[in-house]
Amino acid sequence: MWVYKTKEKAKHSIKIMCKVLQVSETGYYKWLRHQSMPNKYDELLAKILQIRANNPDYGAYRIYLHLQLYQNYTGSYYLILRLCKTHHLMLKKKHHTKGITKADLAAQASANLIKQDFTAALPNQKWIGDITEIPTSEGKLYVAAVMDCFDGTIVGLKMAEHMRAGLCVEAFTSGVKRYQAYGMIFHSDRGSQYTSGLYRQTLAQYGAIQSMSSTGKCYDNARMESFFATLKKESIYKINSEVMSMNAVKSIVFRFIEIYYNRKRIYTTNGGYPPLVKRSHYYQKNLLRAG
Repeated sequence: MWVYKTKEKAKHSIKIMCKVLQVSETGYYKWLRHQSMPNKYDELLAKILQIRANNPDYGAYRIYLHLQLYQNYTGSYYLILRLCKTHHLMLKKKHHTKGITKADLAAQASANLIKQDFTAALPNQKWIGDITEIPTSEGKLYVAAVMDCFDGTIVGLKMAEHMRAGLCVEAFTSGVKRYQAYGMIFHSDRGSQYTSGLYRQTLAQYGAIQSMSSTGKCYDNARMESFFATLKKESIYKINSEVMSMNAVKSIVFRFIEIYYNRKRIYTTNGGYPPLVKRSHYYQKNLLRAG
């Protein structure tokens, strides 16, 4: 008898609560049943959280591509976006960073041949380069890198305590030798390193055609600057490089680029494939055609 009265009292209380809140009793009981059921997206959310744990700099779109490529996900991107927003997994937007090279106004500059078209139909067709600096306990570390526009691979990389033309030359020649490349368009800003006689002689030696950004237009080499922004945001800003030795910072930069960026990191313009994975697929496909 006591249990019966308690149930009746509970129902009466719920009826009053629904009336005050202006919701239907049917709707309330439906919501209550839903609360006791497992969420149909719990498994998907667990996968998203695992991807984010391993790749803390992945936004919603990279998570979506990772799920497609490696976990056979067939749902929509907008569901992933909604789950990321609901569970506070959205990333802050990156800030655009400027390069550190200074134009040599007295030197003759080359024409801008690529005109902000950072795409390429073939490997080793268009290369772009730039320099950035990273503070260490032993002074500034300068990083010169060369990217292939075909797949975003960093094909050339050199680091030193100076930013002379020789550093940029070594970054370029390391890529040429590694990928047996010849005759590409090479684009950079108008920094004195790239307008130097040494650099131009090196480009001529490998049949490369020089292209340069227009004066004062940083977006003419935006893809290269975007890479350096990624390097710093996803690696350098997470450590206190100013108290680390130059060799230690060199090791961190090398591992980020060669082990993670080139081989593992989801690359949106490649349909999600990391740079060297896209390159490998290209060569495999062409070998099959040749066979």
